[in-house]
Amino acid sequence: MAPVAAGAVAAVLVSGGSPSDPRTPPGLPGLPPPFLGVAVVGSGESTAAVDAYGSVVDLREAPAGRALMAVTAERQAAGTVAADDAIVPRVRLPSGGAVPLWRADSVRQSYLSGTNVLFTTARFGGIRAAIAFVAAPGGLACLTSSNRIALHVPPEARERVHCDDAVARRAFRAAARQDRHWARRARELGAGAPAWARQMQRRSLLVLRALTDRETGAVAAGARDGWAYVWPRDAGAAILALDVAGYRAEARQAARFLLGLDLGAAARFDGGGAPIEGRAAQGDAAGWVAVAARTTGLPAPSESYAWQDLADYQEKSPGDYLGNALAATATADGPEPSIWGTKSAHRPWVLGREPSEPGSEVDSAAAWAVQPFSQPALFPAARTSMQRLLDMGGRFGIVPSEDWPEADPWTAPTAWSAWAFAALARDAQQRGDAEQAGHDRRGALRLLAALRRAATPAGDLPERVDARTGVPRSTTPLAWPHAFAIVALYELWPPGG
Repeated sequence: MAPVAAGAVAAVLVSGGSPSDPRTPPGLPGLPPPFLGVAVVGSGESTAAVDAYGSVVDLREAPAGRALMAVTAERQAAGTVAADDAIVPRVRLPSGGAVPLWRADSVRQSYLSGTNVLFTTARFGGIRAAIAFVAAPGGLACLTSSNRIALHVPPEARERVHCDDAVARRAFRAAARQDRHWARRARELGAGAPAWARQMQRRSLLVLRALTDRETGAVAAGARDGWAYVWPRDAGAAILALDVAGYRAEARQAARFLLGLDLGAAARFDGGGAPIEGRAAQGDAAGWVAVAARTTGLPAPSESYAWQDLADYQEKSPGDYLGNALAATATADGPEPSIWGTKSAHRPWVLGREPSEPGSEVDSAAAWAVQPFSQPALFPAARTSMQRLLDMGGRFGIVPSEDWPEADPWTAPTAWSAWAFAALARDAQQRGDAEQAGHDRRGALRLLAALRRAATPAGDLPERVDARTGVPRSTTPLAWPHAFAIVALYELWPPGG
């Protein structure tokens, strides 16, 4: 979930700024504003985030490593980004001058098939200009379609960027070759998987490749200032996805990284494993690490960890929350079974955000009772809870919980609920209940369809999108929803199935 301080800082920047402060330029209709990253390039070494107009807004030496150049999330949210703060391509027009791509008639973005090589193409009347990026060792490489494109690079990044030279050409050939070799190692989805499912699987795996440190296994939540850290739950989900897709070695390396963290020290960690100040430990971390370790055949941690009176995945005030309690069932310190309550004749049995408080709002973390913290006795309540949120949802997915204060859907709860519905369908089929299995499978497919609508044209999943337009509103891509999309797809179309 988004850093809780971002909104407060953004408000200060807006309300306390002067009329002379820079203003983020307006975007094109149907696209997000400039300087919000909507695509990632990288292969587990240098990592870059690119906005919808081909501008590089974040460049790092590793997925969760030091920023070589970054447009801050606070400035993005406040709309006070100066036009020269990023690596910005500009097109020279016959009328004179060079203009950025957010002033084009149209802009399109796509990845080279099977790779993290990103193309951005703009049209200015009859002029077509394109730029492509890859993350080169220690920096960034670009190729342009013609000498019409001039690239502005901030001083701090100039030694790290190679464009239209021999270094850039070598970097492109190597990146495309290595990405495709890596992608071919994935286990194929089972028979009957539609083309869209295979496409989502491939793009999601390549996102995890970009956000997973090749040397250490540290999985960054996103390629953005404030998100380029390791959260145990985000990384834990990525480990489950890598493992089921056949990347056993990568999954084990990432699990070993998590096992080396001091989970009681903070909610998030840098690429070296050091805790990041500003956010206290959260109550689900130990459960995600335990399930990641067991999945990859490593010993789960034996330390005692608390789950009560801590923040949960929503990263708000401490409490005794459903997601933390479910995650704790994977450890030796899980809650007593009585915490979940029982079915009432007057009210359907649902899983509220605070299990000990009857009638508390339905929480999308109810899906975790199905996968990955499976509690078969809770399957009926989880199904009812997820169905309620699904019925409340819109074209682009669901919100985290019943009383969520905003309308914008979040892709991670949408994706993890798809996984849970798919697992419930398998369970019902094994019990011989074909009708229930069909209902649950339709729920999973409905949520995956919402994810497809929420994805960018290049296939990356934002943290959240505008409820009306589906335009990204936050970090894109985010590792967490891509990981859950992968496990949901393998649940629906298992290899050999």
